[in-house]
Amino acid sequence: MTSQTQPILSLNDGAAMPQFGLGVFQTPPDATEQVVKLAVDQGYRLVDTASMYGNEDGVGIAVLGRTDVFVTTKLGNSDHGFDETLRAFDDSMRRLRRDTLDLYLIHWPRPRANRYVESWKALVRLQKDGRVRSIGVSNFNRDHLERVIGETGVTPAVNQIELHPRFQQKALRAVHDQHGIRTESWSPLGRGGLMSEPVIVDIAAKHRKTPAQVVIRWHLDSDLIAIPKTVRLERLKENIGALEFRLDGEDMRRIEKLDSPDGRIGPDPATATF
Repeated sequence: MTSQTQPILSLNDGAAMPQFGLGVFQTPPDATEQVVKLAVDQGYRLVDTASMYGNEDGVGIAVLGRTDVFVTTKLGNSDHGFDETLRAFDDSMRRLRRDTLDLYLIHWPRPRANRYVESWKALVRLQKDGRVRSIGVSNFNRDHLERVIGETGVTPAVNQIELHPRFQQKALRAVHDQHGIRTESWSPLGRGGLMSEPVIVDIAAKHRKTPAQVVIRWHLDSDLIAIPKTVRLERLKENIGALEFRLDGEDMRRIEKLDSPDGRIGPDPATATF
């Protein structure tokens, strides 16, 4: 697999971002360097980490000197505020060993703390200063998005949210489309819960692919950015194999019917207490 096969999406700030990559949530810090190196060797060109994951160091070592790998990290929940965000960004950049970051996200809005607009203003400053190419958010609902846009005039390039066939976030994706925000899916495989779903299994058999490849392909064919997490070489190979086929219209319609209002696995950004 080569980087030339990677689908690329344009962002609203003029930058470009790989549509498929590796997430390293819960990847042990002492394993991260090796896992990311394996992924890059397999053709992965997007790596998604966060200060909260505690493994930025391993990512930084693994992609040291690789300008062809798109790196995302995120602001920690304890670092909201303008000055705090600037300091946290400096800390992340030291761990990542990069002069310029491709994408920086506010990890959670933390509406009870009510400092995400200050943090967003810091991200705007970092982008103006050329320290980060693109800025965005994660786990932001419509009201959070409209507030940062309304108070700064700057629209996030990306919103990374929980999204998988059982929780398709159609209403929020429509908001993203209105503002030209790219949707990035975390937990794109539904934490493995979809691998035995009869519809997914049937479509996988039809295409002679695995259930995981079908779910990843659904994200890609839905214009979503997908960052499945794994630490195993065979799964790295399996996941990137989703780039090698397409789903048809009937497949997409069948998967669309799996959407459920109670399909959320992770915290609700509106009520999360951290």
